[in-house]
Amino acid sequence: MYRIGVVGPSLSVKRILELANEIEQEMEFIPYSYTETKEVEKIVLEHDHQVDFWLFSGYIPYRVAKKTLSSDENLVYIYSTESSIYKGFMELVYSQGKLLDRISIDMFPPTNVAEGEGLQQLKKKVKDLHVKTFDVDIDPKEMFEFHFDLWKQKKIDGALTCYPTVNEALKKAGVPSYWMSPTRIEIFQTIRIFFEKIKTSYYKDTQIGVGMIEVKDFDSIKERMKQTYQIQYLELRMKETLIQLCEKLDGSLFEEGNGRYTVFSSRGAIEREIQTFKEKAQYLSLEADTAVAVGIGFGQTVFSAEVNAHRALRQSKEKAEPGIVIVQDDGMVIESAGQEEELTYSYRTDNKDFLEKLKKGNISVKTFKKIDALMQKMGWNDFTTKDLAAHLQMSERNAQRIVADLCNVDLAENIGEESHHTRGRPIKVYRLK
Repeated sequence: MYRIGVVGPSLSVKRILELANEIEQEMEFIPYSYTETKEVEKIVLEHDHQVDFWLFSGYIPYRVAKKTLSSDENLVYIYSTESSIYKGFMELVYSQGKLLDRISIDMFPPTNVAEGEGLQQLKKKVKDLHVKTFDVDIDPKEMFEFHFDLWKQKKIDGALTCYPTVNEALKKAGVPSYWMSPTRIEIFQTIRIFFEKIKTSYYKDTQIGVGMIEVKDFDSIKERMKQTYQIQYLELRMKETLIQLCEKLDGSLFEEGNGRYTVFSSRGAIEREIQTFKEKAQYLSLEADTAVAVGIGFGQTVFSAEVNAHRALRQSKEKAEPGIVIVQDDGMVIESAGQEEELTYSYRTDNKDFLEKLKKGNISVKTFKKIDALMQKMGWNDFTTKDLAAHLQMSERNAQRIVADLCNVDLAENIGEESHHTRGRPIKVYRLK
């Protein structure tokens, strides 16, 4: 059973828990209420080890937690739309029994188009709208003073605030005010999507993970070593390194012989320890004084995970500088996993026209998807064959052939030339269509 920490003002936490327990009975929800936003930092630091996921009542506490914790992977907040602004305004009008033309409102800078649109629409409905945007570090007293000063100067008829404590202080001071909070449907939709994310995470975490490690040219290493026990000592050191890796992964090691090993574990464990995988591969490379290829495969069964691991290992061995290659069960490939140059793309497509063009140009889906993924990662609108050769670890001649084939089947086009004011022909610039 997953443990979900629910963080927010007490009223928000109560509303979230009521809806969450209606939707999902198989998870444990732990309430963590606060009075002031600065308390969020202490809450997440003290209790992060006790929960699997955090659910926040809004973007403000989420931002505090994101700054406090090392990763935001398990953090989700209730996503607001313009409905919460309209609801707040209508509740304020209803409480006063008359239409209010002059309003003050405090809010975090709009985090999505809907919020920005909601604010613009409110400006059209009232005569005067005074807006104060703030960061997570703002003192609630400053927020109170913003509204109260406008009230004392008789510039507003009412106030809308994101802070429940500010709302209470304003009401005590005689200022008509309303606390803006997410609507029931906003909470419901966020929770539903959140639960889907948790279940997806669970299924991914429990998938089979197979890692194949191969020391390249192991026969040549044995030939270089003059005495038999030297290679035996090397194999012992390598095996010890991989047993340490298995201990981290809670997995098992299978020695295939001749410098090749297979590690069995779960997808979740491997993804969490990908840096350890990388470090151990580098250590093996130093021990053997040669390159080490690593292929990782994920799948619902051991067989499918092994098939994907074989595919990944083959791809790793083809690279000039072998790194970790991962092949997932959905057809996604991750090259240079755990490194800055990590590249993710798919080797599958169901577009028949696109496949026909690739077949005609003798280009693999993997090659095209890899180029497309590189352009998206680097933020390129166009590229040269030198760019492809440098980033995809291939010869420039091979890059030129691939690009020429793409142009021939109308998947790429030459859009100009690039001159460096030196001797030689200008470099052609291309773009994918």
